Amino acid sequence: MHSQPYRLRLTGTPGLAALPAGAWLALHAAALWPHVRWAAGRLLDGSDDPLGLAALALLGLVLVRMAPRLRAAPRPGWFVASAVMTAAATFSLWALPPLAAAVLAVLALSLAFAAWRPDDAPWLPFAGLALLALPLVASLQFYAGYPLRLLTAQLSTWALQLAGLEAARSGAAMTVQGQLVIVDAPCSGVQLVWLGYFCACAAAAWVGLRDAVLLRRLPVVGLLVLSGNVLRNTLLVALEARPQGLGEAAHQAIGLGVTAAVCAAVLVWTPREQEKELRHADRH
Repeated sequence: MHSQPYRLRLTGTPGLAALPAGAWLALHAAALWPHVRWAAGRLLDGSDDPLGLAALALLGLVLVRMAPRLRAAPRPGWFVASAVMTAAATFSLWALPPLAAAVLAVLALSLAFAAWRPDDAPWLPFAGLALLALPLVASLQFYAGYPLRLLTAQLSTWALQLAGLEAARSGAAMTVQGQLVIVDAPCSGVQLVWLGYFCACAAAAWVGLRDAVLLRRLPVVGLLVLSGNVLRNTLLVALEARPQGLGEAAHQAIGLGVTAAVCAAVLVWTPREQEKELRHADRH
């Protein structure tokens, strides 16, 4: 007697079994509409940075590209986990702040994607992009902005002292060559953190980087972002402290140049191990 392997069958409602995986994911997203409505409202009222729209657009592009390869039937364990997390996200609307509840909703949708994804497709980049699509930059700035400003100011102070300049830190301000320079909110690097992890998740999703490899890459992405932000702040503070100061155009150009360099480094470095493995496999 041969036992049959268990498979989840979605035949309880006529027609459900015929729905493609993409339709199931769309229905799942629709079931989370209270969280979607909150996110849209926060974006439209201007209380958060619209960076999440870029993650949302890329997420849609990745799903459209992957749609023909989605499974015909979901993995039972992941499917049940997504249903449980969806219930938790719904009940959290009455118990948690809206952003925390939305994080649970993103996790529920990510688990649903894990249930339907192809066997060779990673899960972590999808979850990362979905999380970055939330309006969370303003909250990150509120909770993490000041500690990041302190860290950036201290590291920049040490860098300037090593370069032979007279520099000291007091709170989030620096005195360089007798000039007081404020390390303000844009210098905290919160937007650069968002961009760095967005580039890492985008590169991983596009090349199908394995989850374990991306997980090992994420701490180094953080170091690249921190190094870039300290470099940007150090350059700007050193130039601003000169008697002639620094023009607004030059200030913006240096900021954009360092940001572009950090993003390029993350985009090139994140999938590098995957490419090395593929070349090794081709030789054998």
